[in-house]
Amino acid sequence: MVRQSERRESTIAAILKAARKLFAARGFGETSIDDIAAGAGVAKGAVYHHFASKEEIFTQVLENVQAELASTPPSPAILKMTDPLDQIAALVLRYLVDANEPGIRQILLIDGPVVIGWQKWREIDDRYFGAGAKTVMELILGKSAAPPRVEAATQLFMGAVMEACLVCAKSQEPKKRARDLSAALRMMLEGLRSA
Repeated sequence: MVRQSERRESTIAAILKAARKLFAARGFGETSIDDIAAGAGVAKGAVYHHFASKEEIFTQVLENVQAELASTPPSPAILKMTDPLDQIAALVLRYLVDANEPGIRQILLIDGPVVIGWQKWREIDDRYFGAGAKTVMELILGKSAAPPRVEAATQLFMGAVMEACLVCAKSQEPKKRARDLSAALRMMLEGLRSA
């Protein structure tokens, strides 16, 4: 016998799966609650039973996308790199390429900042990538770096990666732009290491 909690989880998963597919293909503005309900195979009322609004659904979808990007392990080639700056640049390149895949770009980079607002978008990004960025800065700046300096460098690094994502999202050749931007970021980080 299926328990109520299992039905609830199954319904929510179906709603989020349908919403993600629709948001990726059509964008937030062209997707309705009716579309999401039909895609999930549930009544519109079931969607509203679990989510207060289309924006709430979108926020959860965006959060799931960020969680997937953050949980992707480094490739063996990246792990074999001996220079931490090369590893960081390669990880940033991978993130820029992955974030600009068509199904992800629309949700994360085109609709995300507009639908949920810049501040909330940054909070989600910080939640998944902030700790890693701080670790990167501690590694580059060294153990003796003062916490305010590490924090400032972390914020600048996060801002550079976010801006790179947005630049790639608008590019006709996002993979080429990602390579160029990650290489430039590598040079900037080299300057921090020698400072």
